[in-house]
Amino acid sequence: MQWITKKVTTLLGTYYAQMLEYRAEIFLWALSGSLPIILMGVWIEAAQGGKFGLGATDFARYFFSIFLIRQFTNVWVIWEFEREVIEGKLSLRLLQPIDPVWHHVARHLAEKITRVPLVVLLIGLFFLLYPEAFWLPSITGGILTVIATAIAFSLSFLIQYTFSLLAFWTERASAIQQFWYLFYIFLSGLIAPLEVFPPNVRELVEWTPFPYFVHFPASLLVGLPVNFFRAGLVICGWGIFFFVLNRWLWRRGLRQYAGMGA
Repeated sequence: MQWITKKVTTLLGTYYAQMLEYRAEIFLWALSGSLPIILMGVWIEAAQGGKFGLGATDFARYFFSIFLIRQFTNVWVIWEFEREVIEGKLSLRLLQPIDPVWHHVARHLAEKITRVPLVVLLIGLFFLLYPEAFWLPSITGGILTVIATAIAFSLSFLIQYTFSLLAFWTERASAIQQFWYLFYIFLSGLIAPLEVFPPNVRELVEWTPFPYFVHFPASLLVGLPVNFFRAGLVICGWGIFFFVLNRWLWRRGLRQYAGMGA
C-alpha cells in the first residue's frame, strides 16, 4: 500500500508541477470550451418566447453547470497516445514497471487540479454578471454531482483510451474520436437539455453513454429529476463493455507494436 501511495503522489506531483508551467495555456483551454455559455444566451432568448418546460433562469443554470462540468471531464489521451505510438515513445513507457495508462491518468488529474482556482473565479464572475441565476445546490446534490463528475471523467477517459489503442493499427486513431464527438455534441446535453427532446428520442438517448458525460452531473447540480437506476445500469454496462474491449485491444496491440520492430 505504501508503495502504491508513493507512486501515485510522485506521478501527480510531477505532472502538477508540469501543468503549472502551462497555466496560461490551461486558461485558454478552459475558455475554448465556452460553447455552453454561447448556447446559454440562445436558449434564454428562446425561453422567453417558447414553452420548453424550463425557464430562462433554468437554462442559465443548466448551461453554466455544463460549462463547469466540462472543465473536469475533458479528455485528450487519444492524441497523446497516438503520438507516442507513431514516434516510438511508447517503448520507453513499456520499460517502466507501471502500466503506461497511469501516466496519462496522472497528467489529466493534475490538469484538473490546476483548473480549480480558475473555476472558482469563473463561478464568481458568472453570478456577478447574472445574479438572478444564483443558487446553492443541496449538500446531497453537491456530493452526488462530485461523484457523477468523477464517474463521467472515468467513463470518458476509458472510452477515449480504448479508441486510442487503435493507433497500433492506424496512424489516425484520433479520427475515430472526431467521429464520436459528433454524437457527443448532439446527444450529451451539450447543445440542448434532454428535457426539451421528444420523449421517445430521449428514451433512446438515455440508453447510450452520451448523456452521462455532462447532462447527468449537470442535472444533479441544478436539481433536475434524474433516474438513478437507469443511470447506474447504463454507466456500469458501457463501462464493463469498454473495459473488456480495452484490455483485449491492449494485448493484441502490444503484439502488433512488437511486430513492427519496436
